[in-house]
Amino acid sequence: MSNASQVKRVEREIAGRVLSLETGKIAKQATGAVMVQYGETIVLATVVGSDPREGCDFFPLTVDYREKTSAAGKFPGGFFKRDGRPSNKEILTMRMIDRPLRPAFPKGYFNEVQVQCFVLSADEENESDFLAMIGASAALSISPIPFNGPLAAVRVGYLDNQVIINPTFDQIKASSLELFLGGHKEAVNMIEVMASELPEDTVADAIEAGHKAIIEVCELIDELAAVAGQPKAEFTPPDTAELVGKLEEQVGQAYRNARALQSKKERQDRIGELFDGIKEQWCPADSDNPPYAPELVRMAIEDFEEKVVRQEILDGRRSGGRAYDQLREISGEVGFLPRTHGSALFTRGETQGLVTATLGTVRDEQLIENLREEYNQKFMLHYNFPPFCVGETRRIMGPGRREIGHGNLAEKSLIPVIPAPEEFPYTIKVVSDITESNGSSSMASVCGGTLAMMDAGVPIKRPVAGISIGMVSEGDRYELITDILGEEDHYGDMDFKVSGTQKGITGIQLDLKTRGISYQQIRETFERARAARMEILKVMLSVIDNPRSEMSPYSPRIATITIDPDLIGKVIGPGGKDIKRLQETTQTVIDIEDNGLVTIASVGGDGYLKARDFIEAMSKPVTVGKNYSGRVVATKDFGAFVEIAPGKEGLCHISELSDKYVESVADVAKIGDEATYKVIAIDDQGRIKLSRKAVLKEEKEKDPQEEMVDA
Repeated sequence: MSNASQVKRVEREIAGRVLSLETGKIAKQATGAVMVQYGETIVLATVVGSDPREGCDFFPLTVDYREKTSAAGKFPGGFFKRDGRPSNKEILTMRMIDRPLRPAFPKGYFNEVQVQCFVLSADEENESDFLAMIGASAALSISPIPFNGPLAAVRVGYLDNQVIINPTFDQIKASSLELFLGGHKEAVNMIEVMASELPEDTVADAIEAGHKAIIEVCELIDELAAVAGQPKAEFTPPDTAELVGKLEEQVGQAYRNARALQSKKERQDRIGELFDGIKEQWCPADSDNPPYAPELVRMAIEDFEEKVVRQEILDGRRSGGRAYDQLREISGEVGFLPRTHGSALFTRGETQGLVTATLGTVRDEQLIENLREEYNQKFMLHYNFPPFCVGETRRIMGPGRREIGHGNLAEKSLIPVIPAPEEFPYTIKVVSDITESNGSSSMASVCGGTLAMMDAGVPIKRPVAGISIGMVSEGDRYELITDILGEEDHYGDMDFKVSGTQKGITGIQLDLKTRGISYQQIRETFERARAARMEILKVMLSVIDNPRSEMSPYSPRIATITIDPDLIGKVIGPGGKDIKRLQETTQTVIDIEDNGLVTIASVGGDGYLKARDFIEAMSKPVTVGKNYSGRVVATKDFGAFVEIAPGKEGLCHISELSDKYVESVADVAKIGDEATYKVIAIDDQGRIKLSRKAVLKEEKEKDPQEEMVDA
């Protein structure tokens, strides 16, 4: 039994609900453990630290987040009823926890740290991802691990022109803004946004409102640390000042000359040669007692490069000689892959995305399972980053956290402009294969995805473009830099990606390496990003200015109709016989939902229209005076029985089979023959009388020339 005196709990009302933090009851052998509760959603966050591995020269932080299906009283799908590999939602949450936490550890701290968050209870109102971020920060804050916290997170919505803190699931569905915000008391340090083309000022106001709630949560974590916190372990970062000075003396000018080279590969090769020589001199691989430890040398080289790159940017010297607000050269091409439904090649400097769009039917939708509900996803974007795009060789595996994160950002940026299923009933899959990379390939995926969908004939609301804005600061001075390169991202203070249309913002992702970003810097970044976005959109619209009016001949053609749900069984027929036969005869794929929505698809030909007309005719009452396509199902001496819809047959008397004299039914009608018939009467018993003669007469009246030929 746990010792009740060890249990410490603090709570505070946040956005009308009580947020509580508790430690000392569960997972007491972890370095730090906190249970977070909001409503009836509960997350357990734990952290464990260990000594650094020998030779490690990086910070091995691992963040894991899992949504246990038992938390919602569910079984996991699939054959094995055990929670398995993480879903995309779980992986994205891991990234959103990792990104704001990582800069809060001291530089040079290489001890292994592992954060694990489990959703233990999930209600029908409150999200769990931001609670996991709060729990991770609280667990680190009460642990002895050096950590410059606390940090916190909130979700922010925008509904009826009002900012909503920590919206419920129902409010999120109706909201025009989904904002996940991370930060500390002084500033914001992580932003994730999907927005319905909202103005920059609206998004900035929502960020400021969200930060006020973050401050309250940070104060609550401080309260917990005050009663349950352990003394922080002392840590002295490695001192590289001496070696950085020596690097300046030995290779300073040569390094700056190499950085002036225009080609990324040439720069990398030349800089690699310089530092390989330094490593051989200071820590030769065959030496048992080198002058300096290899880890210290690698750190010194990193610090030297960071110092030079940042200073040159502040002095107005960017790679390629660009101004702070200048984009690299942009080009685009569409329709160059003959068998895809849509294709685009988008290039910005040395970043290039080969993007394809594929259109499918209801059967191609992605089933998404989560703690709250299952749903089908009609639009998806997959992002791939093969090693050749950066001139590397490495193990080829499935998509990692980075690929899933970048793909999700591009997907969120495009979702607001995807047409409604009622307007465009296709499943859409966009795949972005990065073929070259030197900065912000996710934004290239947004631009290329827009072009590929327009090439495929998807009637998007407006084209979307995206750009990344970086920043370098020194004291009170900072410079924003547009369209950052890989090295500017690596050595700079931030990577602030903003995507949107001419109308407003659709997606944001902010990564920071510094403590935080001010409200003023956020608003300035929005303005810089908007100006760049307008330039990119001009180039994109010069490539293709509207979605194509005609889709690829290899795209499926889809028609939809809605029938009375009570007629679904009649359309399907006993054992599915009738619907199978209709699909075979029209070469279509037909799906019927419980609400009566019928989706009919075919590739090539007009089979989907024939099937639509057939189902429409079958699902509506037969009308006297209307023409129907029918198939002869039986013949008698007195006439032919014709099926004009599944389960609906009529008699065409021998006298009505032709506009000429008919001696025998077999002369003009055989089983399986298809033709158009007019309904001329329906008797009191519902028996249908048909006429082929009336149809032929109508056709001749429309084309008198044909009657002259017959005469």
